[in-house]
Amino acid sequence: MAKFTPKRIVFFFLLSSAFLLVFSATARAQMPEKEFDPDYIISDSEMLDHDTMDKEEIQDFLEEHNSFLADYSCESAYGEHKTAAEIIYDASYNNFDCEGKVLGNKISLAEMEFKCDRDTTINPQALLVLLQKEMSLIEDPDPQQSQLDWATGYGCPDGQSCNPRWKGFGKQVNSAALQFKDYMENPDHYNYRAGETYELDNPYSNQESTTIVTPENRATAALYNYTPHAYNGNYNFHKLWHSYFGSPQKYPNGSLLQVKGEPGVWLIEDGQKRPFHSLSALRSRFNTDKIVQVDKSALAGYQKGVPIKLPNYSIVRAPNGSLYLLVDESKRPFASYDIFKNIGFNPEEIVNASWQTIRSYDTGETINSTSTYPTGALLQNKDSGGVYWVYSGKKHPLLHPVLLHTKFREERIIPVAAEELAQYEKAEAVKYDSGELLTTADSPGVYLIAGEEKRAFTSGQIFLERGYQWKNIISVPKRIIDLYSTGEPISE
Repeated sequence: MAKFTPKRIVFFFLLSSAFLLVFSATARAQMPEKEFDPDYIISDSEMLDHDTMDKEEIQDFLEEHNSFLADYSCESAYGEHKTAAEIIYDASYNNFDCEGKVLGNKISLAEMEFKCDRDTTINPQALLVLLQKEMSLIEDPDPQQSQLDWATGYGCPDGQSCNPRWKGFGKQVNSAALQFKDYMENPDHYNYRAGETYELDNPYSNQESTTIVTPENRATAALYNYTPHAYNGNYNFHKLWHSYFGSPQKYPNGSLLQVKGEPGVWLIEDGQKRPFHSLSALRSRFNTDKIVQVDKSALAGYQKGVPIKLPNYSIVRAPNGSLYLLVDESKRPFASYDIFKNIGFNPEEIVNASWQTIRSYDTGETINSTSTYPTGALLQNKDSGGVYWVYSGKKHPLLHPVLLHTKFREERIIPVAAEELAQYEKAEAVKYDSGELLTTADSPGVYLIAGEEKRAFTSGQIFLERGYQWKNIISVPKRIIDLYSTGEPISE
């Protein structure tokens, strides 16, 4: 390994605009298509994830799509006058389970709130898709009253007249939510079930007259119970679902997203969006130059996660008195208060934290009397010049100086004897975190790092549409790129 000294470090981030607009032909040839799989439309967890959007996010979605529903209000299923966004939210999050309860002849909301248990149903995103699939209510700027009265097509079997009992936007949305929940909870009560094979007619399609379908999960079977044909009904559901909400992995873990024109920044992590509650919490973990500007719709597909309130390397006290050091996504417990003091931490830096905050971090290794560099350190071999990231008893080699000016630009290099480095177990080479943009000097490809994978952009247009910036691309040697397996290219 070349000797790493500050005087010899050369940062070679020189990319011409012409280079940036050229992307690999290989990636373009591998562009994936969102093909319709009639056996698997959405997952069970997606169907039942009632907490993906709050009322404000539903309203934002309607406004972004210039929907008539953005300004529409009417009577809910329980007799209250509410906005469309409130009705959709309540259908997912504020329903009632009245099984075993004795109710009056004319059921009121007050009676249900008093006698019944609050219940949740299905994903509000699925309801939004259903409203467009059935009556075009997301995108139609001037719908007829009949579209509103039969908004989700509930109580309107194919080829038959609609049941007037279910007339009205509020009843339609709430009834559809309850119906899909029952499909999921009581699958044996209905015609179409996961694992069984059916031949379905497609009366509204010129693509296929019939389709052989074997639903792979309850959610897909539920969609066929509601609309018993693949084309065009459930095909349209598939297209709208991916158009409106896409995949929860559109942006990889570690991505920083900010809605254009809004101050908040969100961390994408495990399919969730986690808001930062302070600038110090953000800056202690990430380079703010890497924030990606997106439309509100880009965040709609993520469930809201636990907020990030504290800066990295904070020392927190749990409600039971235990002390932890926060390092990235881990909380490292101190073996004792004496260990905490002996290492040299200041008691005045301790912050009291709730169990919700404490539990949002994975538990890391305990900090004891033998722990060195509990927050991690860059150690350089005085003899060979090799630089390692030392953390939790392991040393990770840096393969090139570019890492010092990018990933570790805020870290100080500590020269140490070879004997000290020999105490640590050698581990895998240092990699860039998810969300970084990498290229090499001898290749036109630009890659987004997503965990252990590198994903190539298929065009410069896609790169820009996703909100990324040319200035954030890092040129690295091929041996660093080769540390990652090749993932699915990023296309439309």
